Amino acid sequence: MPDGAETWRDALAAAAMLAVAPESLGGAVLKGFPGPVRDLWLERLRDLFGRERPWNKLPLHINESRLVGGLDLVSTLQLGEPVFMRGLLTASDGGLVQLSMAERADRAIVAQVCAALDRGEVVVERDGFSARNPARIAVLALDEGIDEDERVADALQDRVAFAPDLRAIGIADLDDDPISTRDIEQARRSWRQVELDDEAELQLCAAAAALAVTSLRPATFAVRAARIAAALAGRERAELEDLALAVRLVLVPRSPVTFTEPEPAPEPPPEEESATTEDPAENESDPRADDPTVLDDRIVEAAAALLPPGLLTALARERARRQRQGGVGKSGALRYSGLRGRPVGSVPGDPRQRGRLDLLATLRSAAPWQKLRRDATRSTQQAQRGVVVRADDFRLRRYKQRSESTVIFVVDASGSAALHRLAEAKGAVEMLLADCYVRRDRVALIAFRGRDAELLLPPTRSLVRAKRRLTALPGGGGTPLAAGLRAAAELTDGVRRRGGTPTVVVLTDGRANVCLDGSTGREAAFEDARHCAAMLRLLGARCMVVDTSVRPHLHGEELAQAMGGIYLPLPHADAGLLSRVINERRDAGVA
Repeated sequence: MPDGAETWRDALAAAAMLAVAPESLGGAVLKGFPGPVRDLWLERLRDLFGRERPWNKLPLHINESRLVGGLDLVSTLQLGEPVFMRGLLTASDGGLVQLSMAERADRAIVAQVCAALDRGEVVVERDGFSARNPARIAVLALDEGIDEDERVADALQDRVAFAPDLRAIGIADLDDDPISTRDIEQARRSWRQVELDDEAELQLCAAAAALAVTSLRPATFAVRAARIAAALAGRERAELEDLALAVRLVLVPRSPVTFTEPEPAPEPPPEEESATTEDPAENESDPRADDPTVLDDRIVEAAAALLPPGLLTALARERARRQRQGGVGKSGALRYSGLRGRPVGSVPGDPRQRGRLDLLATLRSAAPWQKLRRDATRSTQQAQRGVVVRADDFRLRRYKQRSESTVIFVVDASGSAALHRLAEAKGAVEMLLADCYVRRDRVALIAFRGRDAELLLPPTRSLVRAKRRLTALPGGGGTPLAAGLRAAAELTDGVRRRGGTPTVVVLTDGRANVCLDGSTGREAAFEDARHCAAMLRLLGARCMVVDTSVRPHLHGEELAQAMGGIYLPLPHADAGLLSRVINERRDAGVA
């Protein structure tokens, strides 16, 4: 059977279990891109779940009052008394909430959803209201992340039982699901009565420990999934295959452990073989049969045997990557805020969101309609005094603020640069570092020499640390200009993803002679440098190439054009002039 077909059967089994007891299993994180495979899985889950049960889609940028409930401004303005609006989580009680692009969901929204999963209710204490509304929900988070840093919040993943991955499934792998809606209805009535003794529960917990699953929730989900699997199969007691299925669907996707083929056991010596054959009865009663760890291994091995080859290795690689990297978001150089920054006008909005009401703009928006509104209220015997304000009249102040700036210095420490202007370049960088410290900008330092580039200083505000690293910078060796620009591109990408504004200042004489693969040759090395400079241009970084050679070369200007930056030849400049010119360019917004 193809690997994709087996993965598809597991995904359908997870859908069936989720349809049986959504509130007890929490939901699922569905990894996969839009397409026929994901659409068919969602359609199958919708059929098994029941068309009559609530299934609401949660918008990515929903506000808090719409999510958990709060004051209904429109009804309150019309009736003249506070009116409570029920939130989407409460409206989904007994059903499922679908969160598309969950990897981009706001943390505040994820926190509210996790609280509803934990409590089974929504606590509202805002806008003058205090209430507890039922919200027994399950969550279906659609993970469409492409980049490594795009992932669903760990808090949400920990609160759902399943994490099916549909990315490796093709159209040819799809087949019919033998489970019917009648099986789902019967399992809903009987799964809590399925027998699962204490020893089996302990074995599932031991399997979670063997798979290095640190959270306690997955073990609880595995116990429930084993009962549901037995109920779907029509059994009154959970068997080994039910335990193995629960481990495979719940515990294995969370495990960083990889499985390898066991090495063949060495053949026993003739003396031992003859000794064992003398007493077959002793052989039949294996003392390991009562060992609880043997069942642990059988459960884990049974779950691993049905997994596609390489899946566990990929899961382990992804888990290791997630442990190395924290969640980061994407943002531009300019951020629009409702709280602080430079005022840039007002926009329509809800004053209950994070923002400040622009009273003058609100009254200005409502003023042209006062006669019509008073006539309308007079005809309905609801005459109002003063200014009649409607919900669409509200205007919120809008502010614009600059994101954090990071200046990345890429310094040529090769033999040719050391021969010419490395000392002056160091002095200019020290002056620029001091200026960045005053501005509260972050600075980073990359040096390239020999055959590779090195990040001497990650982005920091520590002036002392930066000067210490710069002073200890040695000179000499080849000129791996391409490696230095590639390192700058990687750091620029990281700065942008964290919401910063990167500025790259390259101090070099442009005489590259070491390629990216370590080979030598001036033409090939400069071509590699040109490609890496184009990467900086695609990333949108503000760049400047400072040609520190005594006689400016055409390569420096071509390099600046490739990265879309400014070319600054300074054949007769000292450190002070170099620092002053770079600051002027940056302040003018062209660096």
